[in-house]
Amino acid sequence: MTIDSHQHFWMYDPDRDSWITEEMSAIRRHFMPTDLRAELHANGIDGVIAVQAASTPEETQFLVDLSTMYAMIKGVVGWVDLRAENLEEQLENFRSLPITKGFRHIVEAEADPDYLVREDVQRGLCALTKYDYTFDLLIHPRHFQQTLACVAQNPKLQFVLDHMAKPDIKSGEVEQWASFIADLSKYPNVVCKVSGLAKEADWSNWELSDFTAYIDHVIQHFGKDRVMFGSDWPVSLLAATYRESKEIAASRLDDFTSEERAAFWGETARRIYKF
Repeated sequence: MTIDSHQHFWMYDPDRDSWITEEMSAIRRHFMPTDLRAELHANGIDGVIAVQAASTPEETQFLVDLSTMYAMIKGVVGWVDLRAENLEEQLENFRSLPITKGFRHIVEAEADPDYLVREDVQRGLCALTKYDYTFDLLIHPRHFQQTLACVAQNPKLQFVLDHMAKPDIKSGEVEQWASFIADLSKYPNVVCKVSGLAKEADWSNWELSDFTAYIDHVIQHFGKDRVMFGSDWPVSLLAATYRESKEIAASRLDDFTSEERAAFWGETARRIYKF
């Protein structure tokens, strides 16, 4: 089974979705599974992991509801307030919704570099561990050092690094990002999505070679059994077609065995998100 481990769906709301700036106007509209179905078929993708794009309880329910109507959705990474006093009660309720595989918080939007090591957030991550959920990491460089501390403090929680930590491919900056990837990969409870890379390059003037050093570095450090494909559709459409996003991810797999390719294109996502 071939899986896209990172998709978004939304009914566009200008107030809630203010993160979609003027330069991103091409995605200021609704994006639903019906908009994606043909792309998945054309690219040989059997299913997707639907990931939250808004930090509201309603977002998680929206994605869960979509999963009851569209078999392409194999798992949901939703949002929950990690600081909530009744968090364990909420997680207990999610047990009746087995399509929910994990949660994500948009840490990159947090100005506080210490967000992930705050005591209340750490309590929330401990609860995710207790209930066997994953946690996707969407971070900004100002969070790199505390992300390492956070992961070190939660050795039994399965972390998933989104978009290879969003390297600044357009500027060519490598050193800080590369050091972080090398350090983070030392923790066996972290896997990495090769996803959303075109958006980090020059949107209108990128080449496959722009991504080579970054993808190679991730594979070198995480290994072939801890990386997986994600498109980041529809955000990826700002810089690439669906097929181009897949081609970017596939560009450095020449020395993968058939088993390693199967892991990259789906089996690792199945293992991590447990579907």
